[in-house]
Amino acid sequence: MEQPVTQDQINKTLWAACDTFRGAFDSSEYKNYILVFMFLKYLSDVWKDKQAAYREKYGEDPVIIQRKMQRERFVLPADCTFDYLHQHRNDADIGEKIDKVLARIEDQNLEKLDGVFRNISFNSEKLGQTKDRNRRLKNLINDFANPNLDFRPSVLGRKEDLIGNAYMYLIERFASGAGKKGGEFYTPHEVSELLAKLIAPKAGARICDPTCGSGSLLITVAEEVRGKDGKPSNDFSLYGQDSNGDTWALAKLNMFLHSMDSADIEWGDTINNPLLLEGDSLMKFDVVVANPPFSLDKWGHEDAEADRFKRFLRGIPPRSKGDYAFILHMIDTTLPRGKVGVIVPHGVLFRGSAEGRIRKALIEENLLEAVIGLPTNLFFGTGIPAAILIFNKAKEQNDVLFIDASKEYQDGKKQNKLRAQDIEHIVATYQAFETTDKYSYRATLQEIEENEFNLNIPRYVDTFEEEEPVDIPAVQKEINQLESELVEVRGEMDGYLKELGF
Repeated sequence: MEQPVTQDQINKTLWAACDTFRGAFDSSEYKNYILVFMFLKYLSDVWKDKQAAYREKYGEDPVIIQRKMQRERFVLPADCTFDYLHQHRNDADIGEKIDKVLARIEDQNLEKLDGVFRNISFNSEKLGQTKDRNRRLKNLINDFANPNLDFRPSVLGRKEDLIGNAYMYLIERFASGAGKKGGEFYTPHEVSELLAKLIAPKAGARICDPTCGSGSLLITVAEEVRGKDGKPSNDFSLYGQDSNGDTWALAKLNMFLHSMDSADIEWGDTINNPLLLEGDSLMKFDVVVANPPFSLDKWGHEDAEADRFKRFLRGIPPRSKGDYAFILHMIDTTLPRGKVGVIVPHGVLFRGSAEGRIRKALIEENLLEAVIGLPTNLFFGTGIPAAILIFNKAKEQNDVLFIDASKEYQDGKKQNKLRAQDIEHIVATYQAFETTDKYSYRATLQEIEENEFNLNIPRYVDTFEEEEPVDIPAVQKEINQLESELVEVRGEMDGYLKELGF
């Protein structure tokens, strides 16, 4: 009996398919072609499986089968499948054919897929002149015909989550190779997992990521939703927005592959053009999480004072650093008992002037609950250390917990990584909300005021390790012994030199 395909086999086969484009252009460009083609293959295989199931049940009655297929989660028009493209892989216009297939799929599924393929063309000269382009596309189609990439549910059984996992795997690999650009569309999974466990979303939650990138953080938080019995729950609703059209499309596809395609993911600038609205007001959420761009300049300072949503009443962030613009937006879009989890550069903790005034206001309103320092070099494209801020609109005490988790991680050649025990230590400490030696400190509002609302973690968590006291008599004894041995060695050397006539 043939063994079912494993996650590792799928991942390796998909990564090998990238060889078609390697060397021709950068992974930040060709990632979209690979991910879109993977999505097309997934739709085709699921569609083919559904048709086969209905034929087995209803025979070859085309009317019944057509009616049933039109009620599925998505619809594929005739000749809009991977099999059709595989049959035409040698055609001189194969790039144009792929584009037409994607356009027709989008037209038939506007509610879920409107616009997701608009920024990509398989007939583009980005893929080379006609001859080179056709060769690359033929290779790509042949790669996806590999039996390891048979995504039919009847083949995968109950392991359909392998597809969503594979998509996330590819995004992470692309982010790892994209340098600074990688951080724009992907948050390392371990950091996403940590933030999800800290926030601990409950069943029924409205969850939002206003800078959602490819959707990885939003999906990880959704997978952490628990019901009253503590078991995973699908009772949640997801919302996101991203300013980059290519990244927005990746997020839409990511949601679809994780069976979360009811998520409302918008394309636009969250600060200057928030699109998650209820009437004329900002939509409110139970949970808001984000890994916004660090210290973004040109974030919209010139229009902040006239902001119609009044998000900057606590102060306007500086022109060249937009960190607090995103934080204030997140807090203003949180329900009265909601929580915010945001990843920030350390400068957010202590920079003065406008940021200092905003920080003071947030602390005095008793919104800040925890400050968690992370290790260096966790994120793609930057080696600087970051922190997680937890804001809680339903805090039950006035204190703030500081955690210095900067020294616990797995060292990597290119990227450091949080281990499972590191995540567990942080989460357990946050839940206990207590001071622990050289790791966490529960600070009162008075202590923070005395520090002039500076949240720099070393001001609160003392990680200084005292050196063991020196045993002076023992050291002196060792010195004396060494000097005695040195006298003996010199005597022996003099004897040898005399024998040699020196």
